[in-house]
Amino acid sequence: MTTPTPTELIGAHVRLRPVARGDAPVLRGFLDEPAVGRWWPQPPADEDFPFDEPDLVVLAIEVAGEVAGLIQFAEELEPDYRHASIDVVLGTAFHGRGLGPDAVRTVVRHLILDRGHHRITIDPTVANERAVAAYRRVGFRDVGILREQEFDHATGTWRDGLLMDLLASDLGLTPGPVHDV
Repeated sequence: MTTPTPTELIGAHVRLRPVARGDAPVLRGFLDEPAVGRWWPQPPADEDFPFDEPDLVVLAIEVAGEVAGLIQFAEELEPDYRHASIDVVLGTAFHGRGLGPDAVRTVVRHLILDRGHHRITIDPTVANERAVAAYRRVGFRDVGILREQEFDHATGTWRDGLLMDLLASDLGLTPGPVHDV
């Protein structure tokens, strides 16, 4: 089941819109930046990045008309386990300006109010202190450590992840109607 892609979501400083084929070189470039790429695996050159995962909704993060990164989400639609998960990439030039938290807040509100989710998860690498701090500023809470969650090709070792979640009630929000498609 494919989740419909929103046409546009507006935050305080960001605009989220469906990622376009022309965005791919800029987004790949962000993964080449040491402060970004160390947390994200570089996709192979022949991979259809960022269009390779049909169960993900991928949105470009724009700031003043410039692509600053991407935010993506997936939805678990099984009624007994319903929730959404998100991931975000922001180019180094856009760090430290509150744009990542703004993009996360914007997509979280969409997932709660427009898609009917009561819980959102994110799972950064434990050592990615900048991301963890940003998610905590949005309201995410630590749930637990995902031991040896992802392989770090640069070091040849496994890294732990931090499972974090945010409930609609944490934000004083009531989820909107549930949408299964």
